[in-house]
Amino acid sequence: MKRALVFPGQGSQTVGMGRDLAAAFPAARQAFEEVDDALSERLSRCIFEGPEDELTLTENAQPALMAMSLAVLRAVEDEGKVRLPALASFVAGHSLGEYSALAAAGSLSVADTARLLRRRGQAMQEAVPVGEGAMAALIGADLDAARAIAEDATEAGVCAVANDNAPGQVVVSGAKAAVERAVALAEDRGIRRAVMLPVSAPFHCPLMAPAAEMMAEALEETAFQAPSVPLVANVTAQPVGRPAQFRDLLVEQVTAMVRWREIVLFFVQAEVEEVVELGAGKVLSGLARRIDRDLVATPISTPGDVEAFLKVL
Repeated sequence: MKRALVFPGQGSQTVGMGRDLAAAFPAARQAFEEVDDALSERLSRCIFEGPEDELTLTENAQPALMAMSLAVLRAVEDEGKVRLPALASFVAGHSLGEYSALAAAGSLSVADTARLLRRRGQAMQEAVPVGEGAMAALIGADLDAARAIAEDATEAGVCAVANDNAPGQVVVSGAKAAVERAVALAEDRGIRRAVMLPVSAPFHCPLMAPAAEMMAEALEETAFQAPSVPLVANVTAQPVGRPAQFRDLLVEQVTAMVRWREIVLFFVQAEVEEVVELGAGKVLSGLARRIDRDLVATPISTPGDVEAFLKVL
C-alpha cells in the first residue's frame, strides 16, 4: 500500500501526550531526551506533566509537538525494524509539522529542529502584540468564498486566508478588527458558521513578516540534507526533494497560506492509499477523510496504535 506520513500542527498538543510511549519504547524516550538536550531544559516534563498553560505557549508547543511526532516515528521504526523509505512515499506536515516532516525524513537533525521551532515560536509570538491579532474558522466556506470575505474585511485591517484545510473548513487570519469583520461578513453571506479561534497570534498572514525575517536568519545557519522521501510543501502543495529549496519554503511558510486540502489531493493523484498521522491528536486524519473518503487515514499516538499499525504493515 502506498502511504504518506503526515505531522500535526499547533493546537493538537495535550498534557500527558507521549508519556506512555516513552515508558513503553526506549526509542521514543530517546527522542524526547534529544529535544531536552537540544533546548537545555526538561521540556519533556512540561509535555508529560504540564501545566497546560505552559505547554500551550507557542515557544513550547511547537518543539513539543515535534518531539511527540518523532517519538512515534522512532517507536514504529525501532519496533518494526523498518525505516521511513519503506514506510512511505511522501511526508508532509501542517505548519510547524513541516519541520517534523523534515526531521523525520532526515533533512534536519532533531536538535536543529527543536532549536528552530523554539525560535519560530518566539518569533511568531513577538511579531504581533497579544490581543492585536486573531484567527477565525469559516465552516462551510470554500476557498473562493473565504478569499472574497477576507478581501472585503481588509477595510478594517490586514486579513488573509491562513489555512485551506478541507472542503468547508477555511481559516482566516489578521488584525483582530479585520477578522471580527470577516466573521460578521461570513454570517451575512450565509456561511454555515464562523468561529473566532483561541490562538495567541495571527499565524500565516502578512502580519507575520517580522517572524519570517527572524526565521530567515535562523535558517541561514542551518544545514539541510536530502530527504529520504520527498516532502510535499505547505506553500506549493508539490513534492520537494532538493535541500536548497527548503530554506526559502520555510521562510515563505510563515506568512503564506497552508494549502492542506491541495496537499491531500496531491497524495490522491499520486496514488497514495493511506495517510498515516504521527503524533498528537487526529486532526489531519479527519481532514484527509473529509477531502477524499476513499483514503485510509490512520492516526498513531499511543503504544497500542504503534502495535496495531505494525501488525498490518
